[in-house]
Amino acid sequence: MNDTTYASITTALESIEGLDVLTKPESTSAYAHDRAVWAAYDVPVAVVRPSSTEQVRAVVAACIEHRTPLVTRGAGTGLSGGANATSDAVVVSLERMDQLDVDVEHRLARVQPGVVNDDFRAALAAYGLWYPPDPASSPWSTIGGNVATNAGGMCCVKYGVTGDYVRELEVVTGTGEVVRLGRRTAKGVAGYDLRGLMVGSEGTLGIVTEVVVRLRPLPPDPTTVIGNFDSLEDAGRAVALIGVAGISPSLLELVDRGCLEAVDAWRNMGLAGEAEAVLIGRSDVPGSAGEQEVAELLRCFEEAGATFTAASVDRQESEALYAARQFAFPAMERLGVVLTEDICVPLARVPDVLARLRSIGEAHDVKVATIAHAGDGNLHPLLVTPPGDEAAGVRARAAFEEIIQVALDADGTVTGEHGIGLLKRDGLTRELSPAVAAMHHAVKSALDPHGILNPGKGLPL
Repeated sequence: MNDTTYASITTALESIEGLDVLTKPESTSAYAHDRAVWAAYDVPVAVVRPSSTEQVRAVVAACIEHRTPLVTRGAGTGLSGGANATSDAVVVSLERMDQLDVDVEHRLARVQPGVVNDDFRAALAAYGLWYPPDPASSPWSTIGGNVATNAGGMCCVKYGVTGDYVRELEVVTGTGEVVRLGRRTAKGVAGYDLRGLMVGSEGTLGIVTEVVVRLRPLPPDPTTVIGNFDSLEDAGRAVALIGVAGISPSLLELVDRGCLEAVDAWRNMGLAGEAEAVLIGRSDVPGSAGEQEVAELLRCFEEAGATFTAASVDRQESEALYAARQFAFPAMERLGVVLTEDICVPLARVPDVLARLRSIGEAHDVKVATIAHAGDGNLHPLLVTPPGDEAAGVRARAAFEEIIQVALDADGTVTGEHGIGLLKRDGLTRELSPAVAAMHHAVKSALDPHGILNPGKGLPL
């Protein structure tokens, strides 16, 4: 971008009434990238922090006029480079759009995109209501960012992902128009599902400025079930057995020994012991039906070869186990540079894929530790390299690409909830047929005719 164009777009942005505009590199650099390791980024031309839909619309109109790329950002907790800026881009941070309104009677909430997930859930608890999607980044990630990647989390095995709760969206389109997509009714098939199209589109088709989500009553306190296993494969077999049994635990998470040791080193929780992998399950079904579900979980653990099993209704103990899973990723970050995978495979293929993950790490001489939303086959291998070790980084990228192919060979997908961003573009090309890729390009051209919305992310042109 030349100096004249830079001056023109910044002048246009600064003329928008009430809009907060940052242009100094010491300020804009903080908005240049998300948490994806090795995803390219640059310091943007400007960062704007709108507080209303009208300001967002005006920003889009200015970027169209000056042919300036526009990158939408939530809290920057993404792990695929989806919010990474380029040197000619304007970053739209939605952090100041953080209002919410709860409709208790209809169990709906109107939420602006800057509302933090955990803050939202805490506000709902006062009404006895609950919003299930709970990504591990929920203490910091925003509802808008969750919509952008169709985030899931630990509860999604039973309760579904973000898109299952989005009823309606307000969106500023790539032509600078404000539209509402979806409807508040429980059913409706009038026209194409443009709401569903927007969820998970990573800011490439429009900017979400308001979300209407459905809510559930707060669930009862769960019973937590734990199983220790001598191998990842045994833990994977337990997951497959649970799928065959047809039960739906409210949580089923896998943490391998590498992650447990990292958590212990950081938090001194005494979890690692002798297990190579631990499965943490929960049942929130009340009464005798819940007791039967817990018994079935324990049976599946033991049939798969668990060396230790236990069930607990103690809230403090249950929350400690839940916290151990949440601490896994930040604990691994303390050990080095972490490149995070996000593959999803059918439950029956989980044991084989877990075995392949270990062998890939050994073949490339890269530490691979695994956490997983095991109940729905969403695996998160964490590739850890020493800071500054470029050779290890090259090996880790090779392992990363091989893991993607393992997922595809297992009839899986290259991303379950983190999105394509920059890191998974080649993987998406491998996953989609040419005809389906052409459909994606056609949609992108129709909704973003000027090509300004998060260009370079998702499917390569």
